[in-house]
Amino acid sequence: IAGFLVVLLVLLGAGTLWADSQLNRVDATPETRVSNTAGTNWLLVGSDSRQGLSEEDINRLGTGGDIGVGRTDTIMVLHLPRSGEPTLLSIPRDSYVNIPGWGMDKINAAFTVGGPELLAQTVEESTGLRVDHYAEIGMGGLANMVDAIGGVEMCPAEPIQDPLANLDIQAGCQEFDGATALGYVRTRATAMGDLDRVVRQREFFSALLSTATSPGTLLNPFRVFPMIGDAVDTFTVGEGDHVWHLGRLALAMRGGIQNETVPIATFADYDVGNVVIWDDYAAEELFSSLR
Repeated sequence: IAGFLVVLLVLLGAGTLWADSQLNRVDATPETRVSNTAGTNWLLVGSDSRQGLSEEDINRLGTGGDIGVGRTDTIMVLHLPRSGEPTLLSIPRDSYVNIPGWGMDKINAAFTVGGPELLAQTVEESTGLRVDHYAEIGMGGLANMVDAIGGVEMCPAEPIQDPLANLDIQAGCQEFDGATALGYVRTRATAMGDLDRVVRQREFFSALLSTATSPGTLLNPFRVFPMIGDAVDTFTVGEGDHVWHLGRLALAMRGGIQNETVPIATFADYDVGNVVIWDDYAAEELFSSLR
């Protein structure tokens, strides 16, 4: 057994270096930065890019065809304090904020018109939180990672049927495969629409990282190596980010996490569509607590 563990550790080390060299990287550093803030902040983005998906994948996952430039279905800031519990903060994609150089719009428009760099700048200026690291995963990548680790357990509070997301689940704890997990984080077919969705996205993200860093995954070469391969193919990170940063992120969340959504005052209709208006006072109070 000891010999097997040594071999496994050597393979993991070599695999980690290889994976780091193969990660997709993008410039996610804003030209104009806010001042340094406390702890470490990750900007986590789930894009709806279909890039790299085969026709079979598109049909299986119910994603629809190629939409060209990706948009953001998920925007979260993971705040890792120097001590204490991390905070996972969801930013509704329809939040009405100022996009530098473009004016007021939904926050996910920043990603569409200016990519990760402009989205990071918009998040920094809207929250006052400095973005230290960036990670993005697309539709196919999310589903493949779930399948690679043997699925994730989720406990939906209510049944959800959504043909548009290829989703049909009952309430209660159950194992999700990749296609089901993707439908779960995409659907808005519940009472509060996108606000319910950000809660499901946080739940899923925590469950995915917990399973990915469990001994059952890390000590199983038939799971850990496919997982690493899928992560390499589907994760995009900032130019200064590495696989070991992603590992630290995952391990930091295993001890528990505080979940938050930017406080909302109301909804409104503007020229860009129906938008989410933040509660300025409560939002600033939350952001200040993380600075």
